[in-house]
Amino acid sequence: MKNRSELREVIMKVLYQIFIMKEARLSYDLDSIKKDLLEIENEFVNQVTSGVLDHFDFLISFANKYLDGWSMERFNFVDQAIICMGLYELKYTDTPPIVAINEAVELSKKYSDEDMRKLINGLLDKYYHQEIENGK
Repeated sequence: MKNRSELREVIMKVLYQIFIMKEARLSYDLDSIKKDLLEIENEFVNQVTSGVLDHFDFLISFANKYLDGWSMERFNFVDQAIICMGLYELKYTDTPPIVAINEAVELSKKYSDEDMRKLINGLLDKYYHQEIENGK
């Protein structure tokens, strides 16, 4: 059984694959992609992957709002997946904000460079303090 950190890595990989397929205008089956990466079905993976895809445009626009002089379109799909997952967890789940932010940062340490790790941390932290903490 995978722990939540490992499940987030699976989610990131699922989202990464879907983002590539969408960019190439290829059809995909979400359940098949999840099955390839996960031995048993998991509710957390289902909730977050479906949630990110359902709220994708909203999450991208929110990320762009907090990216000073940058836009999500400039980032690779791994970084986009990490950011979308972090924003989704902050906004739509009961994951404690510090955990959601830390887990995204930990994934970025493994899959991104130092500058991107700092950007992801800053973006999620700014979103948390301006939107959630202030009750917007």
